[in-house]
Amino acid sequence: MTDKIIKQTFQMFPIGYIRRNEKNISLEILDSFRPALKQLDHFSHVMVFWWAHKHDNEKSRSTLQCEPPYAKRKITGVFATRAEYRPNPIAMTTCKILKVDETKGIVAVADIDAYDGTPIVDLKAYFPVCDRVRNMKIPEWLSDWPEWMSEEGIGL
Repeated sequence: MTDKIIKQTFQMFPIGYIRRNEKNISLEILDSFRPALKQLDHFSHVMVFWWAHKHDNEKSRSTLQCEPPYAKRKITGVFATRAEYRPNPIAMTTCKILKVDETKGIVAVADIDAYDGTPIVDLKAYFPVCDRVRNMKIPEWLSDWPEWMSEEGIGL
C-alpha cells in the first residue's frame, strides 16, 4: 500500500435539501428525483446521506483527528466519530419517516442532525437485516449516550 493519494473525479449532485424550522423537519426532493420516492411510505425509517457543506473546505477535509463534541477531552481519529469534518464530508442519519408526499417531493422526518439547506445526496430505505447488528460494541467514553435515538419528532 502506498501513501500516494490517487485523485479520482466523482460526479455527485444533490437530489434535494433538508428543510427545518422550529416545528418540522423535511427532506425536500427535487422534481426530477420524485419518482424515486415510490413505495418509500411503506417503510418506517430512511437513511439520509447528506453533504456536510459547511465543512467542505480544506481545513475540515484535512482534519484527521478531533475532540468529538460528545466526548470532551478525548482525541479520536475522524473515522471513529460521526464528526462532520472528514476527508469527504459525507454524513448519514437514520430518520423515522412521519409522512411521504411523493407528488410534492416531501418526506417529513422526526429528526436529523443537519442544518436547514443541507444538500441530500441519497436516500436508502432502512432494512433491519442489512442495517443493524446483533452484537455491537462502543467505547466506554460513549457509555452515557442513550441506547436509542428519540423518534418523537420536534413540535409534532
